[in-house]
Amino acid sequence: MFENLSERLERSFKLLKGQGRITEINVAETLKDVRKALLDADVNYKVAKKFTDDVKEKALGQNVLTAIKPNELMVKIVHDELTRLMGGEATEINLKGSPALILMSGLQGSGKTTFSGKLAKMLKEKRGKRPLLVACDVYRPAAIEQLKILGEQIQVPVYTEEDNKNPVKIAQNAVKFAKLHGNDVVIIDTAGRLAIDNQMMDEISAIRSAVNPDEILFVVDAMTGQDAVNTAKEFNDRLNFNGVVLTKLDGDTRGGAALSIRAVVDKPIKFIGTGEKLDAVDPFYPRRMADRILGMGDIVSLVEKAQEQYDEEEAKRLQRKIAKNQFDFNDFLSQIHQIKKMGNLKDLASMIPGMNKTLKDIDIDDDAFKSIEAIIFSMTPVERTNPAILNGSRRARIAKGSGTNVAEVNKLLKQFEETRKMMKLVTTAKFPKKAMMKKR
Repeated sequence: MFENLSERLERSFKLLKGQGRITEINVAETLKDVRKALLDADVNYKVAKKFTDDVKEKALGQNVLTAIKPNELMVKIVHDELTRLMGGEATEINLKGSPALILMSGLQGSGKTTFSGKLAKMLKEKRGKRPLLVACDVYRPAAIEQLKILGEQIQVPVYTEEDNKNPVKIAQNAVKFAKLHGNDVVIIDTAGRLAIDNQMMDEISAIRSAVNPDEILFVVDAMTGQDAVNTAKEFNDRLNFNGVVLTKLDGDTRGGAALSIRAVVDKPIKFIGTGEKLDAVDPFYPRRMADRILGMGDIVSLVEKAQEQYDEEEAKRLQRKIAKNQFDFNDFLSQIHQIKKMGNLKDLASMIPGMNKTLKDIDIDDDAFKSIEAIIFSMTPVERTNPAILNGSRRARIAKGSGTNVAEVNKLLKQFEETRKMMKLVTTAKFPKKAMMKKR
C-alpha cells in the first residue's frame, strides 16, 4: 500500500538535504517532484496542484530552527497537509437508529457484499451489536448466495426473499423483521452495475427514501484509481452518502483514490479493506495513513491489533511458564495463531517505522508459518511439552511427518531455544525480585 508513492516522496525530500535553509527556489524544485509523485499515484490533478500550493505557502512562511533541517521541516509540513487532505480526524459510523440502518452503495465488483459481511462481523465482535444482513441484489442469485455464506461464517442472520424481485419491499420487510427479532443494526446490500446507470440509481434512491437509513456508505475499489473518485462524485450527487469505504488497499494500488476522494466529494473515508479475510477491515485514520505514506509506520494501529488478541489471563499464565523456563511448543503455537489473527503479515510489518522500504522487494507469504506449524503438529504431545527429548530419530520422524527435512526441524528447534532464552532474560530483567526469591 502506497509503496511507490512513499519512495517517490522520500526522493523528493532529498532535494532539500544539505540545504542550509528553505528558499523559494529549492521549495519549488522539491514540490515539482512531489506533484509528479502524486500524479503518478493517480491523485486528481486539481487536488495535487492545490496540495503543493498549500505546502509551498506554509513552507515559505517558516523560519527554519537550527535544530531542524529544511528537509525534516518539509516532511512535517507535507505530513500535516496529507492528514488535512484525507480529513484530519477519523469519522465514526452512525449507529444511533433503533435499529441503525446502513445502506451499502457502489458498483458491481467493488467488494460491497464482502464488506457488508466484514462490517457485520466487526460490529458484532467489537461493538457487541446484533446485526442483520439484508440481500437486496435481486438480479444476481450469486450475490444472495454469497451473503448467506458470509452470514454462516460470521454467525449473523441474513434476511432474503428470493421470490421477491422488489428490493424496496425486501428492505422494508427486513427492517420489520429486525425490530421483531431484536437486531439493532441492519446492513442492506444493494445491487450494483458494471457502470453507473439510471435504473441502478433510481432503485437505490427508492430504497433510501423507503427506509431512511442512518448511514449510507459508498464502497469503492481503491485499485480503480482516479475512476473511483469520478464514480464517488456521481453517486454522491444522487445519494448524498455519509462516508466512503475503500476496498483492496492491500493490492498493488497507487493510492490516488484515498488522497483525492475526500477533497472531491467532501465526504470522509470511514473504513478501509486491507485483505480478503473477514477481519481485514479497519477504521480509517487520516493521521496514521499520512504516517505510513511518509514511511513512518503506524505503531498505534499495530498495538491496537495486538491488544485485540491480548488475553490478560493467558499472558499471566505464559509469564509464569517463561519464568520457570517451561515455555513449550504448545505455547509457541498459540503465539503464532495470535499473530496470524492480527492480519496480513506484510501489512503488519509495514506498520513498523522504516520497514515499508525494507520490505519493498520482499514477498512475505501469509503461509510463512505453514512449515513451522506442520513440524509442531508432527510432534507427539509429550514432545511438544518436553523439547529436550527430541533426539535424532525423533527429529527424522517429525521431518518425514511434516513434509520437511531434518535441517528445517533442527533450525526450528534452535530458533525455539534461542527464543526461550531471550524470553527468560526479559522476564528476569522485568521481575528481578521474584527471580531472586525463587533462587533462595
